[in-house]
Amino acid sequence: MELIKLDPLSVCDTNSYIVAAESGSCVLIDAPADADYIYNEITKRHLVLKKILLTHGHFDHVGAVADLVDKTGCEVYIHEADYAKLALGDEMLGEYFRVRGCRTYGMAETVADGDIIKLDELEFDVVHTPGHTSGSVCYIIGDVMFSGDTLFCRSVGRTDLPDGDPKKLMQSLKVIWDLGGNLRILPGHMDETSLDAERVCNIYLKQAGR
Repeated sequence: MELIKLDPLSVCDTNSYIVAAESGSCVLIDAPADADYIYNEITKRHLVLKKILLTHGHFDHVGAVADLVDKTGCEVYIHEADYAKLALGDEMLGEYFRVRGCRTYGMAETVADGDIIKLDELEFDVVHTPGHTSGSVCYIIGDVMFSGDTLFCRSVGRTDLPDGDPKKLMQSLKVIWDLGGNLRILPGHMDETSLDAERVCNIYLKQAGR
């Protein structure tokens, strides 16, 4: 498995990640605006995009989805509770942040807690972590967790936007606290961290774990 962090994109400096299988097929975790940049980063490494796994449906994580599907024919996955954000634009929040022209995409596959998404030797476990949105998820592969906007380095995703729920976020953080091992945390914004470091230093995660 090869893991590549792309440059932060969109007005929100959103992280996205390429996970490549030995065959050269790859998965993209989140698809912030700038499909051309993402596509070029994939093709210059002689990789082929097969799947996009979305951590949730806000515009800054899905802005390049439709264009990347046009370029590659890849499959797209999102939790069923956030499907309307991607398919209809409902609560995608582009207009909320004065970002216009976000394309919707209405043919995604839906995922649920406990699902496993496979590509060659790669296996991603789906962990439903509502709070930032009702359909927020984390994806775990090996000792790596892509935490989207649920867990950040020393912080968590905001819950004051439409479809946010602070109580559900705390419940989701308890689920993450209880995960075994010291996972490498690759979030939707800001820097990489680790689960052990967050158990010690993240006041929100510590509160949930009590």
